[in-house]
Amino acid sequence: MPGVNYLTFAFRHRRFLAFGFLLTFASSAGQTFFIGLFGPEIRHGFGLDHTGWGSLYLIGTLTSALVLPWTGQLIDRLALHWYVAFALVGLALACLALSLAQSLIVLTFAIFLLRQTGQGVTSHAAATSMARHFGPDRGKALAIASMGMAAGEAVLPILAIMAIAAYGWRMTYGVASVAILVILLPLVLLLLQGDVDHLRDRGSKTQTNARHERPREQNTTRRQMLSELRFYMILPAFVAPSIIMTALFFHHLTLAESKGWSAAWITSQYWVFALSSVVSSLATGPLIDRLSAKSIMPIVLVPMMLGLVLLSPAEAPIWVVPYLALLGLTAGPAFTGFSALWAELYGTGHLGAIRSLASAIGVFASALGPVMAGILLDAGISMETIGLGFAGYCIVAMLMLLQALRMQSGSRFGYHTKHSS
Repeated sequence: MPGVNYLTFAFRHRRFLAFGFLLTFASSAGQTFFIGLFGPEIRHGFGLDHTGWGSLYLIGTLTSALVLPWTGQLIDRLALHWYVAFALVGLALACLALSLAQSLIVLTFAIFLLRQTGQGVTSHAAATSMARHFGPDRGKALAIASMGMAAGEAVLPILAIMAIAAYGWRMTYGVASVAILVILLPLVLLLLQGDVDHLRDRGSKTQTNARHERPREQNTTRRQMLSELRFYMILPAFVAPSIIMTALFFHHLTLAESKGWSAAWITSQYWVFALSSVVSSLATGPLIDRLSAKSIMPIVLVPMMLGLVLLSPAEAPIWVVPYLALLGLTAGPAFTGFSALWAELYGTGHLGAIRSLASAIGVFASALGPVMAGILLDAGISMETIGLGFAGYCIVAMLMLLQALRMQSGSRFGYHTKHSS
């Protein structure tokens, strides 16, 4: 039974899976759903309108995207415990910088650090280590690790809203900095100790076996990937959750205001999104291991598209529940599925470099979402209309993804590269 298989797998690799879970949970501090909760207070404190705050967020996030291909590929070169230590120390410093920011320059720098270490490096370390070390079980491993993000989405918003109301936004991020440094960092390193050597050997054997089975895919470098037309056909679907969900969560309080819903109501329902994300991710993991990510991913955007369409006529507060549930049904499989897809298409030998570039593109896309929505909101266009536009984009992206996954790895433009053995 799938449930038994999950429990057996999770128990057998409990330390390393808990390590991945805690990393994705820690990344919440730099994710849009969490930063967006502080948006109204930050805008008020610095005298920013929607466009100004979105533009500042864009600058910090774009800068992070430019740096991520370099910082991300270091996971292929450094010992995992050192890479993770640098990531979490950097995330703690980013939280501290935001809590102490007094100027727009420091605020922008703090956003850059949060996006680089939280959304970028920390979540990248979790996904890459799961995909690399678990081989044929990577779907289940990625699904379990992704539950850390879901836990953050379920628990942290309401805690943050309460803390901001009681102590202010600066103190809230200051406490997050201390928690990451004093609690999460030692715990993550403790879980990693003694378990990664076994998994590294296991991952090496898996890569060796797979290399004999699929040598061309298992040795693809980042440069070779960039010469494939297939990669560029996949990108619109890959970035869709980043663009759309970032814009939505960043402006959820604006949506609540326009609908007449309270901020506490919409944020208190984030657990629906988290639960939906967890359930769909756990369901997708074994399907990926059994059927492949290539078989699953063409329909991954359908639930989010339906949620966007639902947003337009929704008036009663209860409609927040199905709306967030549908978003979660895309968020879970998207994280698990695309992380597995890169490994399936391009192998694990250069997975850190390949996934870091893909993550950088995702970060870049996530930067566009809030500022695009902010400009449209300031122009008088409603969130409902913006949502319908995003739904149309999903349709086009799914058609392109379907075509891309039918293409062979040799479908290139420019020049042909030779894969090493």
